[in-house]
Amino acid sequence: MRLAVFDCDGTLSDGQAAVCLAMERAFAVAGLPAPARCDIRRSVGLSLPQAIARLGPDLAVEQHTNLVDAYKQAFRAARSDGSLHEPLYDGIPALLTDLRQSGWQLGVATGKSDRGLKSTLATHGLLDLFVTLQTADRHPSKPDPAMLEAAMSDAFAQPGNTVMIGDTVYDIAMARTAGARAIGVSWGYHAPEELIAAGAEAVAETPEQLKELIHG
Repeated sequence: MRLAVFDCDGTLSDGQAAVCLAMERAFAVAGLPAPARCDIRRSVGLSLPQAIARLGPDLAVEQHTNLVDAYKQAFRAARSDGSLHEPLYDGIPALLTDLRQSGWQLGVATGKSDRGLKSTLATHGLLDLFVTLQTADRHPSKPDPAMLEAAMSDAFAQPGNTVMIGDTVYDIAMARTAGARAIGVSWGYHAPEELIAAGAEAVAETPEQLKELIHG
């Protein structure tokens, strides 16, 4: 069984604006100055509590908890009022379809919640393409390998037949710890040289190049 597991934000979909706005609104609700957007983007890929802790290292635990709740409320409000915008990167639907037709099983391992991930995939008509969906609701934050290990278990795939595709060093480190291949993408939140330094075998510049790298 060959398994390709994708990160979501920064790899499949461009949720940069949505994440930054929700985080800024969360800090505003808490009466705190918002982190710089560059710092918010650097935290994408971590589970929400870990991202909040990184953005507000000097805040009390109670403040972290309140910020997590406020962020979730801001995201839900944006989804409800139709302002949430998480477009797929160009070429992603074709890539996923090609992989499925070529016999690959597909999965997602993301810091998003179950509800958030399923909503994003369903909005773009991709939900049925994936055999395993692993989120921060049920696992420790990346780079802990738990998400990827659960995905491999679901798909009956071995590490040597599994590839993790992501845009952050957290994705790459998770793959390396789990014994899977690791491929980076250049269109997300961490620079290609960071991904290579973290252990990525290569960094794709386009979805077409990514397809070639996955097929090996």
